Order: sequence, then structure tokens, then C-alpha cells
Amino acid sequence: MATMGNLPEVVSREEWLAARRELLAKEKELTRARDRVNADRRRLPMVRVDKPYTFEGPDGTVSLPDLFEGRPQLVMHHFMWTYDLDADGTEHPRDTGCPSCSSAADGIAGLRQLHARDTTLVAVTRAPYAKLAAYRERMGWTFPWYSSAGGDFNYDFHATVDDRVAPIQVFHRTEAELAEAGMPWSESMRGDWPGMSAFLRVDDEVFHTYSTFGRGIEEFHNGYRWLDLTALGRQEAWEEPKDRATPRGTEVGGPGMRIPDEYDEYQV
Repeated sequence: MATMGNLPEVVSREEWLAARRELLAKEKELTRARDRVNADRRRLPMVRVDKPYTFEGPDGTVSLPDLFEGRPQLVMHHFMWTYDLDADGTEHPRDTGCPSCSSAADGIAGLRQLHARDTTLVAVTRAPYAKLAAYRERMGWTFPWYSSAGGDFNYDFHATVDDRVAPIQVFHRTEAELAEAGMPWSESMRGDWPGMSAFLRVDDEVFHTYSTFGRGIEEFHNGYRWLDLTALGRQEAWEEPKDRATPRGTEVGGPGMRIPDEYDEYQV
């Protein structure tokens, strides 16, 4: 149960409506700004995907065009996995995926609305398919999930970053640009990075149209789109007003974040 403090002022319905209208004007500004950014996103140029990437799924090996399932658009969740590491950096995949990516996946209730708009959604992960299938069954998820293990796909699209395999690019920045921005590359940054990508299929050709990482995918996590409508918000330490709710530590990467079916009963 959340510990609450510094609660909103109690006012009359008329006073509430006046305050709500002030906020509504700001919300409309944000909506119009989002519409402009979305239009700019659609105006981005695209890159032809020529490499014959393959993935493993429930029916064996499939190609990137196969992931579209006959639709012209594909949205992809770059789902991180968790690994144990030997001293030399050798990875051993665990039985569970990344908790924050799992929180995003847990919010995918169904794909009917996307399919009705000629868009397919899939998740792609570098771990072996058998690991993905077992974890998907445990979580009760139904979205398509494929393994890119053993191929270049994750590295080429910067969902896995390893200077021993491919040139560094994190958040669309090169190694030099990361250093200039105060985020110098280190070996501890090797591994999977969560993100979303979009692809377009035109006849037999596939094009990469968009990718985003970091806070660009946060609205898909933890029910944030719903929590941002509430008085207590996300219940994270950075939020204003201060001391509204005791931080739960369940933000992405936080100490309270769990695999979805591991939350204590009181949190569920």
C-alpha cells in the first residue's frame, strides 16, 4: 500500500473545474506538439534492409519479411535477456528476461487493434528460442517472439552493443559522441539494450524506418500511460510534487522492479 503525503488541496467542484481547464490548455499544447513530432517521424527517410537476417520461432527458421505476417508494417520490441557472465565475458543465458522489458511486454494485452491497421508487432531477443518460449509460457503472453541468436541482427540495429563485434552506437551516438556527452563507453556497457524499431515492407523489399531507445520507450513500461493520469503518479523519487507518495523503487532498473509474476501480493 502506498504511503501518501502532501496530497492535493480539497476544493469545490467549481474550483476544480477552473484548475482543470488551465491544465487542459497545457495538455492541448502537448497534444499538438506530439502530433507535429509524429508527423516528423513519418517524414524520416528509410533504409533498405538488404542483409538476409534469419530468426528462430515456433515454426523454425524464418526471415525478416516473414515476421510481417503478410502486413505492410512491423513494430519490433528489442527485448533484453539476462545472462550470467564468466570472467572472460562468456555469456550464459538465464531462464528469465529483463524485468523492465518484461514490464513492457506485460502491458501488451492483445494485437487486434494493430492488426486491424495493417501492423504486426513482434519481440526479438538474442537468447535461444527455447528460453524465450518457456518464459513466454510462464508469463502467459501471446505476442509473437523470435530469437536472433547467432546472427548480426541485434548488433546491426544496436539492440546489442559490443565493441568486439561491431562499432559502438548507443542512443544513436558513436563512441566519440558518447564521450563528448559525458557518457564514455566502457566494457560494462556491453550487452543488450532495450528499444523499439519499425519497418515497412513494399512488395518484396523491407525498409527500416525508425528506432528508439532509452526514455523513448518508457511509456510502454510499468503502466506509465495510466499512472501519469493519477494523483500519486508513477511513485518515483524524481516526481513533483515531492513527498506525494513514498517511492516504490519499481522504476526501470529500480531495486523494487521484479519479473511480473514475482511481485508480492500486496503490490499486485
